[in-house]
Amino acid sequence: MKKSLLLLGGALVLFSNSAFGWGKMGHDAIAYIAECNLTPKAKKTIEKILGHSIVYYATWMDEWRAEPGYEHTSAWHTASVDKNLVYAPRPKGDVIFALEDAIAKLQDYKQQDDSTVVMSLRCIIHFVGDMHCPVHVKYADQKSYNVYLNGDKCSYHNVWDDQIISRSHRWGYLEYAHQLDRCTKQQIKTITAGTLRDWFHDCAVYCRQIYVLAQPDQQFKSPDVWEDFLNPALPIAERQILYAGYRLAHVLNELFG
Repeated sequence: MKKSLLLLGGALVLFSNSAFGWGKMGHDAIAYIAECNLTPKAKKTIEKILGHSIVYYATWMDEWRAEPGYEHTSAWHTASVDKNLVYAPRPKGDVIFALEDAIAKLQDYKQQDDSTVVMSLRCIIHFVGDMHCPVHVKYADQKSYNVYLNGDKCSYHNVWDDQIISRSHRWGYLEYAHQLDRCTKQQIKTITAGTLRDWFHDCAVYCRQIYVLAQPDQQFKSPDVWEDFLNPALPIAERQILYAGYRLAHVLNELFG
């Protein structure tokens, strides 16, 4: 019960923040899973370009999205699907647009200027993770809503962005990646099969179930009720983090490996 109280108490923190996919813990875990699955050539090339591990830039796009000159990237963290769960592009761009553009630029990265290569890498490192965050799939028939934790109103978006991961285990990203990254080569091959848009469709189909777990204005009045939600929610979040890590590695290996 003491653990339950800590979980519920922690879940009440930071809900006034803007929505950012996965939070630092989740994005770092995704990047580290990817790093552990890079080819030696890809890892060496990328670190030479960035001057750091890819984990270092896992949340860069969130940290800079409001800075002058980067405001236009705020629209790039999510993407929409139509009623048939098919990707529906937006006029101002979205996460799929940002990823496809960055990947296209890096197809011939040796011909690009350094700033273009670095920025494109930062986009890919972050946005593959955002694409897999359940609430970053925008459904045509699903509006955002709030829930109540111990009487305090909070966005259901923020519950999925950060709290499910950061309040479930007291691990750092290294431990999280170690616990999740256990798939066989054949399993990874299956997870990474298809195109970027195939992956997004997979996310749209799989992540729709989160809207059954909590209804608009639902009250989580006790730690036990919160855990009743958390127990089925956590495997969904962890599956998406793991898949994002493998798919990020696949993209980077295709480009640099």
